[in-house]
Amino acid sequence: MAERNGFKHIGIVGCSAPGAALCYQTICTEGAALTGEKSFHPEVTMHTYPLAEYMRHINKGDWAGVAELMLGSARVLAGAGADFLITPDNTIHQAMDHFAGRSPLPWLHIADEVAAEARKLGCRRMALLGTRYLMEGPVYPARLAAAGLECRIPAQAERERINAFIFGELTEGRVTPEAREYFLEVIERVHGEGCDCAGMCCTEIPLLLRPGDTSLPLLDSTRLLARAALRAAGER
Repeated sequence: MAERNGFKHIGIVGCSAPGAALCYQTICTEGAALTGEKSFHPEVTMHTYPLAEYMRHINKGDWAGVAELMLGSARVLAGAGADFLITPDNTIHQAMDHFAGRSPLPWLHIADEVAAEARKLGCRRMALLGTRYLMEGPVYPARLAAAGLECRIPAQAERERINAFIFGELTEGRVTPEAREYFLEVIERVHGEGCDCAGMCCTEIPLLLRPGDTSLPLLDSTRLLARAALRAAGER
């Protein structure tokens, strides 16, 4: 692929709109620190199928179907000239194993970036916050364990309510005081159980919470992935 001004072309596979938009915005606004030029950032192309198409497969546990949607976006982005891919949606990372070896481009993995940040901060036990599929799924535990980190998830009733806030409000771009208060309550409770950081591992949670809102470090998966993409774009 031809590099523009010496930087690689980033391809974003979108899923839910607010999180994908935050990832894109982070790349664009923080790109100047990488490029050294005000308002300049690496080339970015994003493709997304409707969230409803993803949810039809996810609700059935059809991760192979999710994988085909991701591959469809990957092919579009490869055709647009992207050099590598990211998806700021944590949940659909579960489908990556279903297209191993078939993607036209390499991917960065969001859990690797969160794990690296947790290690950098000296954390050992992360509370995992995200959709029910993500909290109960395989995306994070193995990659955190490989980095020497323990993964804890909220109680079942908490997972259900967090999931309801995500799909009922956050993916629609709505941020309410009720949701914010509930997330903070859960984080304080898991802190009392020994967690020393909380992973905001739904791309919309950073729209609800900010660093300093809690007594625990908040690991912003969306921005961590965007910054990793910027670093990768600058690699020669």
